[in-house]
Amino acid sequence: MNTTEATEDLAAQALDAFDDLIAGQDGLRPRPGQREMARHVARTFAPVTLGKPNDEAAPVTRRLAVIQAGTGVGKSLAYLAPAIVAAVAKQTRLVVSTATVALQEQLVHQDLPALAQRLPVGFRYALAKGRGRYVCRLKLERWLADPHAEPDLADVDEVPAAGAPSGERLAWLRARAHDLAHGRWDGDRDSLPEPPEPAWWSAIAAEAASCTARHCPLYGGCVYFEQRKALVGAQVIVVNHDLLLSTLGSRQLPELDQCLLVLDEAHHLPAIALEQFGCRAGLTRLAWIDQLASRALKAGQEVELDALGDVPPAAARLRHALQAVARLAVQTWGARLCEVDGDAQPLCVRLPRGRLPDGFDVPLQEAAQASAAFLDALRAVSAALRAALRERPDEARRLSQLYAQLGTLAPRLEAAHDTVRWLLHEPPEGEAPLAKWFTLSAPGAGAVGDTVRVQAHASPIQPGGLLRARLWSGARGAVLTSATLTPCGQFDFFLREAGLADDPDVEALAVASPFDYAEQGALVLGGVSVDPRDAAAYLQAVQDALLRDLPSVRHGALVLFTARAHMQRVATALPAEWRDRVLVQGTLPRSRLLARHRERVAAGEPSILFGLQSFGEGLDLPGRLCEDLFITKLPFAPPDDPVGEARAEWLRGRGRDPFLDLVVPATATRLLQWVGRAIRTEDDRARIVCYDPRLLSTGYGRLILQGLPPFTRRLDAP
Repeated sequence: MNTTEATEDLAAQALDAFDDLIAGQDGLRPRPGQREMARHVARTFAPVTLGKPNDEAAPVTRRLAVIQAGTGVGKSLAYLAPAIVAAVAKQTRLVVSTATVALQEQLVHQDLPALAQRLPVGFRYALAKGRGRYVCRLKLERWLADPHAEPDLADVDEVPAAGAPSGERLAWLRARAHDLAHGRWDGDRDSLPEPPEPAWWSAIAAEAASCTARHCPLYGGCVYFEQRKALVGAQVIVVNHDLLLSTLGSRQLPELDQCLLVLDEAHHLPAIALEQFGCRAGLTRLAWIDQLASRALKAGQEVELDALGDVPPAAARLRHALQAVARLAVQTWGARLCEVDGDAQPLCVRLPRGRLPDGFDVPLQEAAQASAAFLDALRAVSAALRAALRERPDEARRLSQLYAQLGTLAPRLEAAHDTVRWLLHEPPEGEAPLAKWFTLSAPGAGAVGDTVRVQAHASPIQPGGLLRARLWSGARGAVLTSATLTPCGQFDFFLREAGLADDPDVEALAVASPFDYAEQGALVLGGVSVDPRDAAAYLQAVQDALLRDLPSVRHGALVLFTARAHMQRVATALPAEWRDRVLVQGTLPRSRLLARHRERVAAGEPSILFGLQSFGEGLDLPGRLCEDLFITKLPFAPPDDPVGEARAEWLRGRGRDPFLDLVVPATATRLLQWVGRAIRTEDDRARIVCYDPRLLSTGYGRLILQGLPPFTRRLDAP
């Protein structure tokens, strides 16, 4: 059989497996769009060449598919079944990446177990999460053995909430240890009944920098490495985008040219890439520097490492240099702090075109040199500790504790080093600059210390270039899918953002939803005629419209806001008899809020959820749970986002319109996600009310409107 015949045969086998699955499962409705997607996945993966060819002159086949699958298509099954068959046939592994842990767990606990019983090929699967989601038993043991041990000095942003006493923290740690020892907890942060305080969890989280791996005395019972063992024999590995991008080149996951890759919720990928490759460092609250230097010297003495005399002066130089940058920031912009409302976010100051103000470069260069010298010494100590662990296994517990104490603070030094280098970076002519900014926070109630807190930040601004260089340069076979890849009806924006616009191996496909949107949903426009640019008048008009329209809700409803203050204001303005019917995001944990909503609707009572952006995506509220959806305002990104501002500035300098190139498509994508909360099954009926008059009164609004599902449209008089 020649290569072409073999490829066609494998694509047919993969699609046949999908067809048999649908035909043999009660309750699965044949959906033309789902089969079309499965066929495209099979034809994408079948011809892919993996690994290094025996003959260097042999051609390598690469295929990337971008598939928009409308709500209700059933995309998980459409990509999993053919992709698994193709991976098993190629004797390789399938990596499925999602944007959220929730979808990861749905795939691992629901979809893959069902497929393992019904597909004609056998396979094993595993869930991969980052180290930081698992407990480090050695760190937990350290805190319980000596709760008064020297704490790891954290930035102000990482200090636990005010009023959380140390006794409460110790009780929480003891409860975790007890549950772990008696098998009532598996060591995974996500399986805790309530999310822990961030600072409490960070004290015991498993992190690469503080891990001695097989040299740790508790390695045999390590939660993280037990999870890693499950990955070794798995043909299907489920990860999230953060983990995928953060481990590129680290061999923690299969090499990109050695596996098949599916990225679900792919519309999140560009934003996650920017977050992943950005950096920040605190320039105040620097006691951790001396603490790290002290620990390095102590560890160096334990392993009899000479030549650590550079550590104290390097630490002092770094601290003084960062303090000098902080003083310059306060001198330059501190007066503007009085203009910031005490309850507002910190003052954010972006550097136009990424250029440093006069005087900043000298202390930053000093910080870069000092942090580099400190890092070199720290790496030498770490290497000596690892060698000592190999040579002195009887001292493993004590040496591992020293290594963990160093590793807990080492990432802060690395972040400071990366941040100051990026602040000093000047791009070559024609390349996009970095976004650079400082945040200044005045001390408030409960703040530690009485000085202005300063942080420095730097980030790339073009996610496409990052993904092209880091991800797609190695990938041989990949499928990217989501329900929202064509804002305003086109793939162009997503392909540019994802770094795939000019890739010759990319093929895009839009698969329509099986829902009859015109029959099942009504999109009500109007109802408010006030221009949103008059913010106060618009917010009042929307509030009045909601108070007018909410009494018509009979079962479940969702109201989406773009600002927490507006959401809380409307909630406060509700008549007393309506307040018991409204559940406001943030007043209860999300799971409890949604459970109460379902209970009320099941009991035949009206129930209305008030939520922000995170409620506009990922919520599955079928049937009566969301018969009414109210959108208070078009979901534009915050206007003061420094990365967005830097991108807009760069595009304007190149003669492009950032509003049309970036803002409108991004807003259209979010709005598509928001309206997707309304119709979840073929039997749903829903009313979607959008109060923002710009959908009809502006050219860009009408462009966004074209990309929405074809609901029946109605105009509502104000």
